[in-house]
Amino acid sequence: LEGKTYVTASAGNHGLSLAAGAKVFGAKAIVFISETVPESFCDRLREKGAVPVREGSDYAASMSAALEAAKENGWILLSDSSWKNYTDKPLKLMEGYLQMAEEAIYQCKDKATHVFLQAGVGGLAGAVAAHIRKIWGDTPVITVVEPSAAPALQASIEVGHPILTEGPDSIMGRLDCKEPSFIALNGLARDADFFLTLDDEEVTNKLEIMSNSNLATTASGGAGIAAAMNGEVSKLLKMNSDSKTLCFLSEVAE
Repeated sequence: LEGKTYVTASAGNHGLSLAAGAKVFGAKAIVFISETVPESFCDRLREKGAVPVREGSDYAASMSAALEAAKENGWILLSDSSWKNYTDKPLKLMEGYLQMAEEAIYQCKDKATHVFLQAGVGGLAGAVAAHIRKIWGDTPVITVVEPSAAPALQASIEVGHPILTEGPDSIMGRLDCKEPSFIALNGLARDADFFLTLDDEEVTNKLEIMSNSNLATTASGGAGIAAAMNGEVSKLLKMNSDSKTLCFLSEVAE
């Protein structure tokens, strides 16, 4: 892969992973980011050897720019989202999340009764949910959590096909994706039990509690945990003192 150039759009872990992988194999990573992504994320990309390019007002726009750049320059598009006729590479990428899911399940002494998975385009949630069903079967209640400003998966599930949603910018920037991944949507339609959305405030007011419990994270990384801590959600899912809840903290605090 030495000398090859990979390009994607990202505001989180996928961009960092692409940068790290490209560096290992001597390839080049170019990551398109939207106007709303903080400069601190650009710095993290540069530290890993990637070239960040700002373009577009949101994730969808930066993804379109990455796709166009790939066509114009002969670069390899490696997206964590997927759409019709672009599924092979995203599926391979999603398989990487299975390692995280397997390690979590291995460390659980008992089978979880409830699982919360935060989602942007849905790659992480789709892969982890599929592995949980494979290992633990139908028992755990799997809930997918999105920002209320970007309910791409929930809205698509409701109408029965992928749709582009609209909304303001969310503080959950890594999850602020208005359109779902085709593969992730198909998988989660099969594997998830509930889809819910949280407002920015419902997540940010839980961050201090997480930090005080040695779980310091961002609004994006802690959205699933915030949902599990929400009293109304607990009632909806019939959670009690005997529940065994599994959440994934997917990002460290900046």
